[in-house]
Amino acid sequence: MDKLIVSPAPHAHSGDSVRRNMLLVIAALLPAYAVSIAAFGWGALITTAISVAACVLCEWVIAKFVLKQQSTIGDLSAVLTGLLLAFNLPSNLPWWIVLIGAVVAIGVGKMSFGGLGQNIFNPALVGRVFLLISFPAQMTTWPLPQGFNGSYVDAATGATPLAAMKEVVKGNASAVNKLPELWDTFIGLIGGSFGEVCAAALIFGGLLLICTRVITWHIPVSILATVALFSWIATPAGMEPHMFISYELLTGGLLLGAFFMATDYVTSPMTPWGKIIFGIGIGLIVMVIRIWGSYPEGMSFAILIMNACVPLLNKIRPKRFGEKKK
Repeated sequence: MDKLIVSPAPHAHSGDSVRRNMLLVIAALLPAYAVSIAAFGWGALITTAISVAACVLCEWVIAKFVLKQQSTIGDLSAVLTGLLLAFNLPSNLPWWIVLIGAVVAIGVGKMSFGGLGQNIFNPALVGRVFLLISFPAQMTTWPLPQGFNGSYVDAATGATPLAAMKEVVKGNASAVNKLPELWDTFIGLIGGSFGEVCAAALIFGGLLLICTRVITWHIPVSILATVALFSWIATPAGMEPHMFISYELLTGGLLLGAFFMATDYVTSPMTPWGKIIFGIGIGLIVMVIRIWGSYPEGMSFAILIMNACVPLLNKIRPKRFGEKKK
């Protein structure tokens, strides 16, 4: 008679996998990427190709020759890191700076901790912040949407909406005239990092991730709600509250970060309340930097700071069934 073998739970496989989740996130980013290609042309294509290829190659080399372990590039996490890094860069960034960012993202932000599942900070943001600190001029020169104009380096550049908002906050009421139409920020006709300019596509992709249960609503909703409330309270003179809130929500890296980067499984809390507190913390730090900091944008810094708080937030757990109160 065959023996009855009892194994620990779970007893049924959901069909979920790292590769499947990475594919779904990449698919959710494609609408925003399509708008970016249409707006920035060859710059978006070349920057993405360099970033993704460098991330994949760097991970393969480190896994094979440094860590002496089986390559993990098949799970597509390096591809997603390269794509997210590219989304956070200007489309006219010199290729060698993109290459440096990719090496830092994978080599320092991910593989130095042991690889996927062991990194403390979001790798793409580690690469982006390193480039922002190391090459501030190149990282803050924003090309304007021109499509396929036959050139990789776009000649026409301009300030981002957040830069104009920064002037308004500092008391320059006339800077309101520098702001683009809200509709342009919604469909992606503004300057900035090429993957974050189309709010409509990012919202669509984020809702797709929530509907497919790749992510939950807790982190993005808590971030956006915190930013909206803070913006309403801190509306500067010369702007209507609803306009200030709209620009704060639709411009910069807020939507890209809220839906696609802060929700990273490895670097975000596991519990619902931990995720909500995590999102509130990101929203508060973003607004503090945007209003009082020297940078017009603070999403990357906010996520990395809250990444460091995740081990503490993971201690917020419900009591086990039958556990006595202390």
